[in-house]
Amino acid sequence: MTKLTEEIASCFARAALGHVRREWPNKLDHVMGGPADAKTPRELHPVFFGSFDWHSCVHGYWLLARLARRYPRLPERSQICALFDAQLTPENIAGELAYLARAESRGFERPYGWAWMLMLAGELERQESKEGEAWSDTVRPLAQSFQRKLAAWLPLATYPVRAGVHSNTAFALLLALDYAGAVRAVDFADLCQDRAKKWYADDTDCQGWEPSGEDFLSSALVEAACMRAAMHYDSFDPWLARFLPRLANGEPAALFLPATVTDRSDGKIAHLDGLNLSRAWCWRLIADAVDDSGGRARIKEAISRHLDSALGHVTGDYMGEHWLASFALLALDPFPDR
Repeated sequence: MTKLTEEIASCFARAALGHVRREWPNKLDHVMGGPADAKTPRELHPVFFGSFDWHSCVHGYWLLARLARRYPRLPERSQICALFDAQLTPENIAGELAYLARAESRGFERPYGWAWMLMLAGELERQESKEGEAWSDTVRPLAQSFQRKLAAWLPLATYPVRAGVHSNTAFALLLALDYAGAVRAVDFADLCQDRAKKWYADDTDCQGWEPSGEDFLSSALVEAACMRAAMHYDSFDPWLARFLPRLANGEPAALFLPATVTDRSDGKIAHLDGLNLSRAWCWRLIADAVDDSGGRARIKEAISRHLDSALGHVTGDYMGEHWLASFALLALDPFPDR
């Protein structure tokens, strides 16, 4: 199985540094209330204006923060620090908060971008340097705003979203729980865990009807990974046995086979590279709950297949390059604090 190395980390860092301040092309999630709202990405978002879209820019920063912490001697570390010093300023964060305060921004990036913003804040909280503490302090008000938004929305969301794209609710909860652990937000963690159980605790015999043509998340496996984070060990094992009862036999078969990507210049088809990476990530998150008789060997094979199918395509075409390295990092380094 491929491991994260400093060489791979350096490649990912160079890719992110090449796009987090690249403003064009750009796909805005922007509801305009009038002519005055017709502005450029940089005018709307003083920090996160690059990487083709807002959420990809956020997790580009997350990737850079994670790699700088994991590899203190990373060749790109000085560039990362200079970027963060220039961009993560109180004035710029105030601009992002002002955008979020607009009435038209109520559903902005919900829930995917919300979760990635929390993930970035959680990673900055783990930084051990003085500069890292300063970045964390600066970003904290924005993260807390998104935390409040998610906490207010979850009780209103009667039903989960099981799509394999940005609206998936299990993915959002999984990232939110990582953040809650990093910042020790116990009540928020309890809320996320409670909502996960309300949404998914009764799910049984998953059919694995995937992938769809533009998935970058496995609706089945990200749900399992979410429940792994939301439940105690002794509760998760029987839940997984009900949810994937034929796991030991390699079924549903679709979950073990990488998706085919036919055109990486097509942004939606290129999502499937992300699906292969996110499946490897989710399999790794739940593998320790499966023993050898329950299919652990099959899971390890599936992880290797999915990584082999996608890692060679993290860079090359901008439709994938502006975001895929983040999912590759999740797949290769799913347990940053273990």
